[in-house]
Amino acid sequence: MFLHKGFIAVLFANSNINMKMLVPNRMNGLFAGMLLLLSASPFDVDAQEAVSAGDTTKKKNVATVQKEEENRNVMLNAANNNGPREVNIGLPSSVGGTTILENDLPVVYYFWPELPTRTWRSSVSLGKTGLMSLKEGAVTTADFGYAVNSYTRLGTDKQEFNANLSTSNFGWIKMDLNAAGKIKNNWYYTAGAFVNYDPISYDPGFTKYSDKTQIFRVGITKRSKNGKGDISLLYKYANAATLPNNYAAFIYKQGGAVQALDNFKIGRSSYYKSDGIIRYKDALSGDFYDLNLGDAGQIANISHTVDLLGHYQLRNNWKLKFTARFHSAQATALLAIPTGITQVTAADGFTYKDDGTPYSGYVQTVLGSHTPKVPVYALQSRVEIGKKIQQHDWRIGLTESYYHVNKFYANRSFYFQEVGANPRQLLASTTDQYGFYNYNIGAEYHNGFENKLTAYFSDEWVVSPQFTVTYGVNLRYHKMKGDFYEQPRTAGFVFTGKEKSYFDNDWMHLGGTINMVYKVTKNFGFLGDFIYTEKNGDMENYSGAYRPDFTKTKTPYASLGIYYNHPFISIVSAVTYLTRNNYQTRLNLVNPEDATQTSVASAHYDIKTTGWTTDIVAKPFKGFNLHYLVTFQNPIYKNYNFTAFNKQYAYDNNNVVEISKVLMEIDPSYTYKKWRIWASGRYFSKQFANLTNQLYFKGWWETFAGTTYQLNSKVGLGLTVVNLLSQNGAKGTITGAELITDPSSYYNNVRTSSYIRPFSVEASFNFKF
Repeated sequence: MFLHKGFIAVLFANSNINMKMLVPNRMNGLFAGMLLLLSASPFDVDAQEAVSAGDTTKKKNVATVQKEEENRNVMLNAANNNGPREVNIGLPSSVGGTTILENDLPVVYYFWPELPTRTWRSSVSLGKTGLMSLKEGAVTTADFGYAVNSYTRLGTDKQEFNANLSTSNFGWIKMDLNAAGKIKNNWYYTAGAFVNYDPISYDPGFTKYSDKTQIFRVGITKRSKNGKGDISLLYKYANAATLPNNYAAFIYKQGGAVQALDNFKIGRSSYYKSDGIIRYKDALSGDFYDLNLGDAGQIANISHTVDLLGHYQLRNNWKLKFTARFHSAQATALLAIPTGITQVTAADGFTYKDDGTPYSGYVQTVLGSHTPKVPVYALQSRVEIGKKIQQHDWRIGLTESYYHVNKFYANRSFYFQEVGANPRQLLASTTDQYGFYNYNIGAEYHNGFENKLTAYFSDEWVVSPQFTVTYGVNLRYHKMKGDFYEQPRTAGFVFTGKEKSYFDNDWMHLGGTINMVYKVTKNFGFLGDFIYTEKNGDMENYSGAYRPDFTKTKTPYASLGIYYNHPFISIVSAVTYLTRNNYQTRLNLVNPEDATQTSVASAHYDIKTTGWTTDIVAKPFKGFNLHYLVTFQNPIYKNYNFTAFNKQYAYDNNNVVEISKVLMEIDPSYTYKKWRIWASGRYFSKQFANLTNQLYFKGWWETFAGTTYQLNSKVGLGLTVVNLLSQNGAKGTITGAELITDPSSYYNNVRTSSYIRPFSVEASFNFKF
């Protein structure tokens, strides 16, 4: 759908978030190699570990360049508890959320139509989960952004059983179990089950749980007798039936505030139509069908993943690691997006679908999109070899990814509903007898394969006790071949009988990073970073009714800063610069002169961001830890032009929507004996809610707090409060308002947007033996 990424405010140490994934050549090899040295992350000199002069025996060097970011709990998600949060980096957030890797490979090749959280969840079956740094991602995957990397828990000589049971005041039930240990003769096993039934925070009426997910894992490991190597074969089955994002209706106030409606509680009320049934016309066959959102079998995404991975200590201190993966899925994608809102009287002819009585009041137009179980396949591999030689720490690696999607298509339809909790559907003169219209306007289709083959090299070079340089380069070959349709998708459109168009693309991409740390004194020094990546596009860009512009997208990033380290406080502060050209997106637009008229427009644009970030970690006394991060940034659009409703629109130098100019994170914690008390607050300043920058949401806090109590070495209890300040939660863009230039008509009027989770309490019970 949209091709956006993270959001660049944080450039260095102590962060968590997004990177992309890689992909190789046609069937060039399920086992491509890759070699990964200590690559660079935009500011990965960890604020607490950044330099410890004279301590080169303990730490890797005066300034250890990390492959992961610290001090950010990426799993504290204010949107939901299904996956990691999006960490801001100054670029638009990805529709697919944070990129997620497992065992050094992306859990899905591309987020659409299979979202990463359909096949991955944070689990006790994962032995380690961390946030990959920007530099590490840029070197090893040739893409710019943060990513969560996780590793499957493998068996050891000790038999272990880990479990987490969680619930909430809304009735959430999560059971997460893993058993791992030794079989015999250097053979080991792992097995896990993750079962999640989550009503989120609202009751749609047609189903009890908005998220029903089951993930099962089994695996075996063989270790060499001399302890210098191991190889593992792992299998994962995932079945996820998850409703599309819920929205909130409210009264929009001048100044960016919102006021709750009498008949709708933000975050607590469902904005899905009450029966949960959406009618579509299949864009391939032309047949009509009803999709029941309450039927888990209809909306489930089912996948199978097989991993082969190993680690070996070779001669002369060379180290080898590899991962190879086969992934297949029946991918289902769902959207239910509110667009325009109008106010009508009985004379306008709207009636309730269920009983035919006349309706007057606010009418919400909704776009429904459904991709029914599209087969997708991916073969991915990564191999790397590395060695430390005197002042150098070298890595060489190769990644290979082959991805095939078999006739991806998305059916679309529109309908009307009243504004309120569990709204009833409305009929109008423009709808059919079932209450739907404009079938397959903006329908999507593409078919084919992608292959990416990436070679990379990195080195951490200790030039002198005062100066360290970490650098890396990569070269990627990207092949893309398949077919699509260039015909406009008007009402009632079907692809059958239309002439196909074909594509066959080949590109070479060059990327690299360089990180420099200069130690002036034992505790103080300078840091510098440069990251550069290239790409041309993704096969998903062919889904629209046009041949996309694949001008090379270039992302140069630079930062310059200082650090200070002390046993009680560590500080990293830096200025950053980032640009990215040729963003591609498809906009679902509402005519500002007629809210019942919608259109899909394709847009290309650039983004420029400058920023200043300061990250502080303080430990003033035993047991207490405080992390504070503040970012000032100015992301703006460049060359943003498109045509819609027979008009030309341009938004050059406008502020990027949904991105704050001031960001803060405050994370205090205190540990005393068996107790740990913690809190987390994230501040977002004003965010613009439409392209014209006429509408915005005022700043808000996302707040969390909790406590854990460790009864003994085997049993622990936890309590977490989400949205401690009970903020009203409206955020994102105001639907249907992208093109409006006069905000006065929106003041004191009913509008819709996304929201943060309402106040909730979650409890967990952890045990291991």
